[in-house]
Amino acid sequence: MTKKRIISWNVNGLRAAHKKGFLDWIASDNPDIVCLQETKANEDQLPVEIREIPGYKANFASAERKGYSGVAIYSKLEPLSVTAGFGVAEFDSEGRTLVADYGGFLLYCVYFPNGKGSPERLDYKMRFYDAFLAVIDREVAAGRNVVICGDVNTAHKEIDLARPKENAKVSGFLPMEREWQDKLLSHGHLDTLRMFNNDPGQYTYWDTITRARDRNVGWRIDYFYVNEGLSSQIKDAYILADVLGSDHCPIGIDLELTK
Repeated sequence: MTKKRIISWNVNGLRAAHKKGFLDWIASDNPDIVCLQETKANEDQLPVEIREIPGYKANFASAERKGYSGVAIYSKLEPLSVTAGFGVAEFDSEGRTLVADYGGFLLYCVYFPNGKGSPERLDYKMRFYDAFLAVIDREVAAGRNVVICGDVNTAHKEIDLARPKENAKVSGFLPMEREWQDKLLSHGHLDTLRMFNNDPGQYTYWDTITRARDRNVGWRIDYFYVNEGLSSQIKDAYILADVLGSDHCPIGIDLELTK
């Protein structure tokens, strides 16, 4: 058996993260797989040193709208296939999903929509949630193991944000959004961090305007989920809160592969 380190990070612009030391970070952390969200760039807009990091195979999905959304996977392991999107045109056009098939598991790198902009965007977010869960349910029913990671754009429980009462009517902590996370867990998926760590104050996003990170007034809106069938292979889950370069920090899991 071999243990692999998988990292997920909303970089809030990959070109910006590059200027803030992304390559130095990946060299020092040395993860086996890195999933990025909110890359805000088409592949051809990225400098060659970001497109071609030694030792990694890179895959990108970008939105039709320039400088918006976007996800990427850098992997030392050679996936059997990598697919952009999950088969629903109105969601796939925003470049929010990459699916890498590693045989023993499907890895979903997802930048879930933000619902704060308008009632229409909140509706879009909820429909994305439901369409995505239907896809995951089908794969698990077909016997596949799944790892889901990314910026979910919702804090699940009161423990997952610093000021739950003040944000009770704000998208990102609305009852309907949190109920979807309840549904995800009820369908047999596990929040990996809470398998190992039930402490409060565990956040992954901080508002930059108010310098909230300095005071750890944050939100846990970035997650790794796995289906129950894969749970015994998760050996650790963690938040890398000391890593700078974005308004989010990286999160990770250690996954033991059986072959």
